[in-house]
Amino acid sequence: MRRSGSADLPLHYGHVPVWLAERMAKLGLAVVENIVLDYGRDEVLARLSDPFWFQSLGAVMGMDWHSSGITTSVMGALKRSINPHSKELGIYICGGKGKYSKQTPDELIRIGHATGLDGDYLVKCSKLSAKVDNTAVQDGFQLYTHNFILSSSGKWAVVQQGMSNETSTARRYHWHSEAMSTFVDDPHTSVYGQNAGNIINMADSRAQSSRNAIMQIAGEQPDRMLKEISKLIMPAHHDVQAKDVDLKRLGAVLWLAHEKQPKDFEGLLQLQGLGPRTLQSLALVSEVIHGTPSRFKDPARFSFAHGGKDGHPFPVPLKVYDETIGILQTAIHKAKIGESEKNEAIKRLSKIAAQAEKDFTPNANFDKVIERERKDSWKYGGRTVLGKAKPPAQLTLF
Repeated sequence: MRRSGSADLPLHYGHVPVWLAERMAKLGLAVVENIVLDYGRDEVLARLSDPFWFQSLGAVMGMDWHSSGITTSVMGALKRSINPHSKELGIYICGGKGKYSKQTPDELIRIGHATGLDGDYLVKCSKLSAKVDNTAVQDGFQLYTHNFILSSSGKWAVVQQGMSNETSTARRYHWHSEAMSTFVDDPHTSVYGQNAGNIINMADSRAQSSRNAIMQIAGEQPDRMLKEISKLIMPAHHDVQAKDVDLKRLGAVLWLAHEKQPKDFEGLLQLQGLGPRTLQSLALVSEVIHGTPSRFKDPARFSFAHGGKDGHPFPVPLKVYDETIGILQTAIHKAKIGESEKNEAIKRLSKIAAQAEKDFTPNANFDKVIERERKDSWKYGGRTVLGKAKPPAQLTLF
């Protein structure tokens, strides 16, 4: 097993409003269903273990693009929406924030009983990942949230977060059992990690002493475990600035949506009636589902799908959000009954945007794009934690 990455985030307080939480759950389920449909359930774990992809998912869901709140809100939304479909999807999400993190062992034991997986060993994996990040790495961050995501194949990922009162920042840690084989062999599995000398078979019944030793890893050298970790550091400023995004990639999406009319390639997309603004959001959601890892180096770009609840870069456009969810849900339903045209069209959207980037030269209108989105926000049901977006004031003579 290995830690796959980490992210440093400015602390944000407050709650996620109901109107956003409900949509995050629906969009999260649709994204996960699509990934499972096209790439398999274990790919969901691989995506969640990537700090850049995770941040991009949170941004496309309408959360504050850079805040610590993305971790608990995204995992909370996924747990609420995925667990009722766990048997069908083959994905289980345990743990959570505060007291819910302490329920992880009991949840894993229950899942083990229901699936035949080794629940005791899964509990050890959960505790070990928390022990390393909370104790072995003395970085000043104390864990307060822990989520263990499990596939029915026995593979798993961990997303957990710690807080530093001294720096007023949070640090999110990602783990992935990437090199681990199935848990259902008789009766344990083998665990393969980054080459750091002797390999320890944590699943072997003879490895009890080794497991105890690793749980005391605070006395060892954590540097050996932290090589090649993907690290994301988010800025403290709330507004989305041009330096935070890849302007060429964002510009290509905006050009496709607003300059090149959807009817010009409607036959290709099989998405009749799709307006420019929804196409903009759907293209970014498509990239979250189908994009390669190199596409997520600028998570802020994905906030241009559904804005942010704090109003940055613009209020959450609820009408567009709902239309995007509806299109995804319809495509997934049709794909399940053998009609995959819409699902394939959504997949092609990310490829079309990538192709458009090749010869695209971004202009200097980044601030005007945000200004336009904010000005038109009321048309799309724009909303923030402070309330609904209002139309521009009309000038009158009296």
